[in-house]
Amino acid sequence: MSRVLFDTATSLNGWIADEQNSLAWLFAVDGGATPDDSLLPPDAGLLVEGSTTYEWVLAESDILAHPEKWSEFHGDRPTFVFTTRELPVPEGADVRFVSGSVADVMPALRSAAGERDIWVVGGGDLAGQFLDAGLLDQIALSIAPVLLTGGAPLLPRRLESDRLRLVSAEAVGPFARLIYEVAAAAD
Repeated sequence: MSRVLFDTATSLNGWIADEQNSLAWLFAVDGGATPDDSLLPPDAGLLVEGSTTYEWVLAESDILAHPEKWSEFHGDRPTFVFTTRELPVPEGADVRFVSGSVADVMPALRSAAGERDIWVVGGGDLAGQFLDAGLLDQIALSIAPVLLTGGAPLLPRRLESDRLRLVSAEAVGPFARLIYEVAAAAD
């Protein structure tokens, strides 16, 4: 069965986007704009994003005017976007808009992923909704050597150490790569 992974880059002090919801700080880091393949989930069959992340990606690379840029990050994988609004879709992109609880949408995600993993790209609150529903299996972080003064928090939830098991820690260029398995909450 597919796993649900929250795999993201974060600043050293725990922000995944700055105060303007920008990732420019990340792209300024050596390797931040074109991450090493070892910093990406190898078996992701689909991506899941919130609308803020989706809209930022569209705007940052002017993807609506240059739809060929969509595949540079997303490839040909389906991308599910949680939103309550109508949003544009780049030509040729497999984007599926969903709303409601992550638990309600999970059967569609599992069906589209098949045996491959479900990659929650962002944001942190969306990943937190998967955690709240008991559906988050792994948190993988690429920690950039950057300190921000504020922005979007990594995971705006309290998660105690008894639920996290460190699987690996390594240096990948300037990034610290940490991978944690997430245990189910005790009843």
